[in-house]
Amino acid sequence: MAQLYLDLIKNVLANTIYEDPPIPASWAPSEHYDALNRSLGVDWPSVAHTMIGMRRFENVESCVKQVLADGVPGDLIETGVWRGGTCIFMRAILKAHDVTDRKVWVADSFQGMPRPDATGHQGDRELASHRYNTFMATDIATVRRNFERYELLDDRVELLPGWFRDTLPTAPIERLAVLRLDSDLYESTMDTLVHLYPKLSPGGFVIIDDYHIPVCREAVSDWRVRFGVEDPIEDIDGLGAFWRRTG
Repeated sequence: MAQLYLDLIKNVLANTIYEDPPIPASWAPSEHYDALNRSLGVDWPSVAHTMIGMRRFENVESCVKQVLADGVPGDLIETGVWRGGTCIFMRAILKAHDVTDRKVWVADSFQGMPRPDATGHQGDRELASHRYNTFMATDIATVRRNFERYELLDDRVELLPGWFRDTLPTAPIERLAVLRLDSDLYESTMDTLVHLYPKLSPGGFVIIDDYHIPVCREAVSDWRVRFGVEDPIEDIDGLGAFWRRTG
């Protein structure tokens, strides 16, 4: 029954049930709902609570279940949550397995992507993700309501609003078992890894949703070289990637 619940939650979060059309975009593969595109997570849903697709959902599920099975200590976090769908799914996994001693941290500006300034990373300035904030920005009240719709907003959920450079250095997080990044940009990716990776338990997982974006991949590479992290990176679906911390 637990797996049936989780499979249903995934389909509802991705809205493969009512098949909402994607937001029109010049780069979008289709202006109509397409089951394959939604499964791959390559459209921007107009209604669904996530855009990560089923392969990346399955990766989240696998990583969370593995740390539970292995007793890896720590909470779960996503940095960059959009409408909250992945964090809602993380909380659903904990509920399905009667886990009451871990939290899900929901970290986001809740006002969209930051506008890079003149001193910021050149790649971030060129990407200019803030241009899409009319679609990307989801306020904290909406994310709370989305959790409530699934009856999953409780004291096991902690929302952490603000720019990562301001919130992550002092976030009251003791240990992490799963660290999932979905923040697109070089500086946001670097801020997250610098401040949160030291809290990741050995045996925990790092998931990089935007590894296909050059500036995100560059930040991961630069950070790994700087801190001597050599755990092998594994592909998820041609877009995201992950690794397991060994030491």
